[in-house]
Amino acid sequence: MSDNPASDVLDIAPNVDDALRSDKPVVALESTIISHGMPYPRNVEAASAVEAAVRAAGAVPATIAVLGGRLKVGLSMDEIRRLGEQGPQVIKCSRRDLPFVLARKETGATTVAATMIIAAMAGIRVFATGGIGGVHRGVAETMDISADLEELARTNVAVVCAGVKSVLDIGRTLEYLETAGVPVVGYQTDTLPGFYSRCSGFPVDYRVDTAKEVAAALQTKWDMGLQGGLVVAVPIPEAHALARDEIDGVINEAITEMQRQGIAGKDTTPFLLARIAERTGGQSLEANIQLVLNNARVAAEIAVQLGHDIC
Repeated sequence: MSDNPASDVLDIAPNVDDALRSDKPVVALESTIISHGMPYPRNVEAASAVEAAVRAAGAVPATIAVLGGRLKVGLSMDEIRRLGEQGPQVIKCSRRDLPFVLARKETGATTVAATMIIAAMAGIRVFATGGIGGVHRGVAETMDISADLEELARTNVAVVCAGVKSVLDIGRTLEYLETAGVPVVGYQTDTLPGFYSRCSGFPVDYRVDTAKEVAAALQTKWDMGLQGGLVVAVPIPEAHALARDEIDGVINEAITEMQRQGIAGKDTTPFLLARIAERTGGQSLEANIQLVLNNARVAAEIAVQLGHDIC
């Protein structure tokens, strides 16, 4: 358990707390994907299925959010349902937002960065999500770079994902992570997954083929005192993958529309996800759900291995 002085605002669900105290594997899950990433009621159904996938793989799920000014690690289904029903009305919380949402005793859904912070406070070392944020297209004009990247450089949590969100500038995001010293590994792949598609065309730093390999690298990194996380990039299952050329065309059209409407900042990703889902007839939403489920399974396997004596 963490000795962080901020633990007085941290509420850990009894089952998660028991698991942590017993050194049982726990996987953190974010809540922005519930409130801002999918429509109701699919968001609630997906969140429930993701938690079930973590349990089936031998770990304890801990969905994270801010509720009434408290950092919550492990949500009940009623709490998840309320987040899903409120949807985008819930405050989207990254590192900069947490002090204000807590001080005002508000409710917030945690991004990758905020989920990593709270997971680390609780002592959770593995986190499963859909895709990480990164460098936005047109960054030379907007300077829009996700706080997720800085968090990966400073917080000791491994992030299991399907790569960088495909609406971003993947090449520049990988350059940023390299500069920050964050390893990007491909899980059973030599190339970075393209979120909705299995390949983005960009190479990863290292390929790993088993959860044990990931756990060994993580343990070695942290034993050396090297701060920061690790990106474990897992391709979407082939049965649910979308064709790269087709989805790239849809994404480019959605970005053009977003720019025409002047949408920026926190509203960017929810707008693009909604437009992409609309233009793919819901295929992208189903792909999103399936890749998160797959990531959750892999994250649980890694968490299980971290609990073993790794040689």
